[in-house]
Amino acid sequence: MSTADKFKKVIAHAKEYGFVFQSSEIYDGLSAVYDYGQNGSELKNNIKRYWLDSMVKLHENIVGIDSAIFMHPTVWKASGHVGAFNDPLIDNKDSKKRYRADVLIEDFVEKINQKINKDIAKAKKRFGDAFNEEEFRSTNGRVIERQKKIDEILNRFKTAMENNDLAEVKQIIIDNGITCPVSGSKNWTDVRQFNLMFDTKLGSVSEDADIIYLRPETAQGIFVNYLNVQKTGRMKLPFGIAQIGKAFRNEIVARQFIFRMREFEQMEMQFFIRPGEEDKWFDYWKDLRMKWHKVLGLGEEKYRFHDHENLAHYAKAATDIEFEFPFGFKELEGIHSRTDFDLSQHQEFSGKKLQYFDPELNESYVPYVIETSIGVDRMFLSVLATAFEEEQIKKENGKTETRTVLRIPPALAPVKAAILPLMKKDGLPEKAREVLNELKYDFNCQYEEKDSIGKRYRRQDAIGTPFCITVDHQTLEDNTVTLRYRDTMEQERVAISKLNSLIDEKVNFKNLFKKIN
Repeated sequence: MSTADKFKKVIAHAKEYGFVFQSSEIYDGLSAVYDYGQNGSELKNNIKRYWLDSMVKLHENIVGIDSAIFMHPTVWKASGHVGAFNDPLIDNKDSKKRYRADVLIEDFVEKINQKINKDIAKAKKRFGDAFNEEEFRSTNGRVIERQKKIDEILNRFKTAMENNDLAEVKQIIIDNGITCPVSGSKNWTDVRQFNLMFDTKLGSVSEDADIIYLRPETAQGIFVNYLNVQKTGRMKLPFGIAQIGKAFRNEIVARQFIFRMREFEQMEMQFFIRPGEEDKWFDYWKDLRMKWHKVLGLGEEKYRFHDHENLAHYAKAATDIEFEFPFGFKELEGIHSRTDFDLSQHQEFSGKKLQYFDPELNESYVPYVIETSIGVDRMFLSVLATAFEEEQIKKENGKTETRTVLRIPPALAPVKAAILPLMKKDGLPEKAREVLNELKYDFNCQYEEKDSIGKRYRRQDAIGTPFCITVDHQTLEDNTVTLRYRDTMEQERVAISKLNSLIDEKVNFKNLFKKIN
């Protein structure tokens, strides 16, 4: 199955099994806006709990807040969003499709990079253990030429964006023969900037109302509350403030399902540090955040770091943790060394001192910041797309059938256990509900008695339930049940009294956290 076909199946599966719906679907939907269904909202909440608990429970010096979506409009002037929060857009005249010019260039560069990776893979296969990748990159003529082209394109693009030279951005597209993904045409319009912020009015009378913005990021809510948290929590540097919240961007080129949406959710942590220690903490958070992802078991090969070539004017360093989605490696999380830009800007625009008195140095200064920022929706998509699998299994009669299963990490699974009476009679439903009542206080469980046990297993596989518990006539005799494991389909006889500990061992976040620490 091609990656494109798999992605289509993932999207269809997400709707069919209550994970993601098109917003306002009965009114033909709203583009790039989605609702999370009964299973999707549970998976999403588990992702958020995993992130927030790993931040505030594993670190004594990190606390959480929940700032408002509406903020004083000057906040966005200070942050630079009013004047510079733009995307460079370009239209193809033949297909009538609109694209972000930077994405077109990035995708073109990635294709060259993939060719380099293929050359390396072939050489590695040929030379085996004797292969030296670093030496190969520095001596192979074809790799050197391709890397030189990548560097030239990225340097041109970086310079063009720094100078706001949109004509040069278009020229980069033309010079490299970049075509429209839909039509294959090179017939492009000029590049122009488009501000991504949604605005609305605050006030009872429209003529007198002030323009305010729906926040395009959650970070500024942390920065403007820095002093409140530091003083009321008596926080000492270094310390962090974590937040999960909605953000809004008027994405003109929204695509790839929930990967890029107009209304989305972010998990962000701003870590305030002493100036001069930013390199140390940047490396610390890079390593820790990658470890946080990998312990989920989605596949270590699916992650990679991508250092930014085109840094924001306030940033000292920036790197992305990229994940291999069905449509290629794309940004999942960003780690940024933001210096003291944000707090200094808010200090200047507000007229309020946002400094920290350091008793060890006996001086006051504006702290530097290391940021970690991850999209909840992108994290959701990475889990769902990787977990989706169609496998052929042999039945007892020798025939094969297709089993669709979501191998969601058990700790994140929407439903942890399904309690299934073998039959709807002979006291089995009553006994099954006794089991349910034993487990429901600790785990999200489902009770199901309709259809054959095989069909019920398949339905639970399709929503990623790691455990199925079957109550049968033997249960009435000795208080044991059949425990079925989702991934292997193996079954074992287990005492009801042991179910809680067996399930907890697999789904409790603490087992993941121990691997991170």
